[in-house]
Amino acid sequence: MGKLVEQLESMRNAPSSVRFADLAKVCDHYFGKPRQAGTSHRVYRTPWPGDPRVNIQRSAGGMAKGYQVRQVLAAIEKLEASA
Repeated sequence: MGKLVEQLESMRNAPSSVRFADLAKVCDHYFGKPRQAGTSHRVYRTPWPGDPRVNIQRSAGGMAKGYQVRQVLAAIEKLEASA
């Protein structure tokens, strides 16, 4: 679990410097298998009503988009707060 904690801290410190593969691993851990994964997007379900999904997308150079990293971090915080 230590590596995951380090990855989350790294994501918080530099959201625009996160590799897509690393973000996908974090999302797989917290949200399970993606609902959609065969395209450039990966869509994950979340357990709350309203907009119950997290959508991430690979950008140029294999990096994740910064605003999507911030959305994932907010979803993880919401998930941990409800547990």
